[in-house]
Amino acid sequence: MNHTSTLGILLLLIVTFSANADEPAHGASKPTNEAIPRQSADGAAMFHVRCDGTYKHHLQGICNDQTSIYWSFTTTLVKTDRDGNVLKKIPVVNHHGDLCLHDGKLFVAVNLGKFNDPQGNADSWVYVYDADTLEELSRHQTQEVFHGAGGIGVRDGHFFVVGGLPNGVDENYVYEYDGELRFLRKHIIKSGHTLMGIQTATFAHGRWWFGCYGNPPTLLVTDTDFTMQGRYPINCSLGIAGLTDGRLLVGSGRCDQDRGCNGSATTAVPDEKAGFRLQSGAAR
Repeated sequence: MNHTSTLGILLLLIVTFSANADEPAHGASKPTNEAIPRQSADGAAMFHVRCDGTYKHHLQGICNDQTSIYWSFTTTLVKTDRDGNVLKKIPVVNHHGDLCLHDGKLFVAVNLGKFNDPQGNADSWVYVYDADTLEELSRHQTQEVFHGAGGIGVRDGHFFVVGGLPNGVDENYVYEYDGELRFLRKHIIKSGHTLMGIQTATFAHGRWWFGCYGNPPTLLVTDTDFTMQGRYPINCSLGIAGLTDGRLLVGSGRCDQDRGCNGSATTAVPDEKAGFRLQSGAAR
């Protein structure tokens, strides 16, 4: 969100990040930076991975391929291996939000204006990076995202951008763009109000998954036409992505005023009653 957000909202987010963190406090002993394999009751492998290092701003989103995980820390874009070891990182403009991976490129929702402003004084973009080198390739205006671009997902070669939502609005909006990031249409999700709209988005396993702030944080699940399938009090507001074996990868993080912010990702299994179940056993 934009740094001009009110003090009350900032305090709410700080509490949310701390309460939902699954890492030790800064200064506590840290395990070696590697994925932690486990075995679930059905025999499926699972893991929890920490992104190496700390960053000035909090985690905004994650995405992944078969060899790498990509992390957006608001002003730093990071590429790690599947064990969380940093391969590349670059500084980026504030505010880089959630991101997705498509055709060897990273697509990041970026807002350069006021986030969540009722008058629509946002400045919404999608920045595109080479997934291998993190070299910036292009920038595309997405000014249709009226309250500020915050998240992005991809389905069938089209991009879907989500963002802010002022108080008093009881539905969320998804803005669809073609493969060249030309605006096509605006979709409405009859979700009820969510704090600051939708922060993270991914299409996985035949459904859309949307992570929202709040107390408690909220997961929205819809079908391909954005018809509500479920609303759950569970946190994926810092990142959610699909895995090829039917599971999800859920981001989390924690900020310390003196030492900065960190990020983690944990495998999860979709669950019709709960939204998803984390496989690490970490509370969310």
